[in-house]
Amino acid sequence: MYTFQKGFYTDVRIEEVYETTITYTLGQLDESKIRKYKAAFIRVFDGSLWYYAATSDVDQVQNELDKLYGSARPNPDIDNHPVVRAFEVHQDNKLCYVESGVDRVPKAEKEKLLQSFFPILNAQPALKMWKAIYIDAKKIMTLYTSKGTQLTYDTQRAGYALRMNFSEGEKKLSESYQQATDTFEGLRKDTEPLQEHIQKCIDFMTHAVPVKPGKYTVILSPLAAGIFAHESFGHKSESDFMVGDETMIKEWAIGKKVGSDILSIVDCGTIPGSGYVPYDDEGTKARENYLIKDGILTGRLHSTSTAALLQEGLTGNARAINFEFEPIVRMTTTYIKPGSQTKEELIEGVEQGFLIETVNHGSGLSTFTMAPSLAYRIENGKVVEPVNISVISGTVFETLSLIDGLSNELKLLSFVTGGCGKMEQYPLPVGFGGPYVRVRSMMVQ
Repeated sequence: MYTFQKGFYTDVRIEEVYETTITYTLGQLDESKIRKYKAAFIRVFDGSLWYYAATSDVDQVQNELDKLYGSARPNPDIDNHPVVRAFEVHQDNKLCYVESGVDRVPKAEKEKLLQSFFPILNAQPALKMWKAIYIDAKKIMTLYTSKGTQLTYDTQRAGYALRMNFSEGEKKLSESYQQATDTFEGLRKDTEPLQEHIQKCIDFMTHAVPVKPGKYTVILSPLAAGIFAHESFGHKSESDFMVGDETMIKEWAIGKKVGSDILSIVDCGTIPGSGYVPYDDEGTKARENYLIKDGILTGRLHSTSTAALLQEGLTGNARAINFEFEPIVRMTTTYIKPGSQTKEELIEGVEQGFLIETVNHGSGLSTFTMAPSLAYRIENGKVVEPVNISVISGTVFETLSLIDGLSNELKLLSFVTGGCGKMEQYPLPVGFGGPYVRVRSMMVQ
C-alpha cells in the first residue's frame, strides 16, 4: 500500500475511531456527542535515530513518509540492527466488533440507558448531587511495517458511571457506581444492583465510625487489589524506567524473591475489556506475561526497543493513547491470580482488621497509599461495622511479602472513565483486578 525505502525500518499505524460521550447532571442533559476521525502515526528508523510524523489526513501518509526519509540517513545494514531484528512480523485480520459495534447503536438508545437510572437516583433524599456518564469507543487499527507486517484489528469498550454525593446533616459521602464491558449489549440493564449500592452508601454514611490508627490485617477487594497491582507493581514492571540504570537492573533482577509464595501477578492483553489489545502498537502479539510467579520476579513489560536493549523477550506492551504519540511501555490488563480460599474464610482468619471494598484513588511506587471509600472493621472473624479510613499505606515489597491469603474468585474490571497516565500520555484504557487479598499488616489511618 505504501512505498517503503530500503535502508530504513518503517511502520505506519492508522486508527479509525468512533466515540460517544453523554452526560447528565440531576437529569439535565449536559452533553451528547459523537466523534469520528481517521488518522495515522508514522515512524522511520535509520539505526541511529527515530523520525516521527502524525497526520489526520491519511491520504498524505506517503508524502509524510517521504519527508521523513529525506531527514534520515539510509543504513544498508538496518535489517541486522538488534531492535529491527526483534520486531515480530504478523499478517492478521481480527475484527471482533463488526456486528456488535457501538457505532451501530443509535445515540438515543445510549441516552435511554442512562435515563433508566434517573427514577432511582431521584428517589433518594440523601442523594443531593449526581452525574450520569455514558462513554463508548471503537477503534479499528491498521499497521504496516517494512518487515512485512500487515494487521487490522479492532478494540471496543462501552460503559457508564454514576457519580453520587450523599449528605445528611454533617455526614457526607462521595461514591460512584459503574459498569464497563466490550459491547453495549453486555451492559447490565437491571437496576436492582444500583438500588442495593445506593442503600449500602446511605447505611455507610449514617453508621460509619472513626478508625483507630495503627497496623492491622487488611483484606483488599478485587478493585482495591487491582489498584495495588497496577499502581504499586505494574508501573515498576514497565522496563523503560530501568534502561541504562545498572542499579535498578540489579535491584529488579529476574529470579529475585519479591513476594509471598502464594502471589502471582500477570499482565495480559488478550482479555476482553478495557485492556484488550490483541497486538500492541508495534505489531507484537499479545500474550500472558507473568510478572511475579509464586513470589518470584519472573518478567517485565517491554516495547521492542526495551526488549532488545535488555536482551529479553517481547511482551506486547508498546502502546500509545492515540495517533499523536509514539508507543511506549504500558500495561494492558494487570491482575493478581486467585488462590484457594473463599472470601468468608479470609475474613474468618482475621482477629482485628479491615475489609476495603471501594477506593477513591491509589498511588505510589516504592511506598504506596490508597484512600478507601467504603471500608468495614473485622473483629474475631466477623464484619462488625463500617469505618471511615483516610488512607492505608505500606512499602511495596513488604506488602507483597505479607500477603497470606487469596480468595478463589477472580474479578477483572473494565473502565470507561479515567485511565492510566504516564508522562504526557493520559488517559490510556487499561483493566485490572484480582481476588480478595489478605495482607497481614498494613498501616491504617
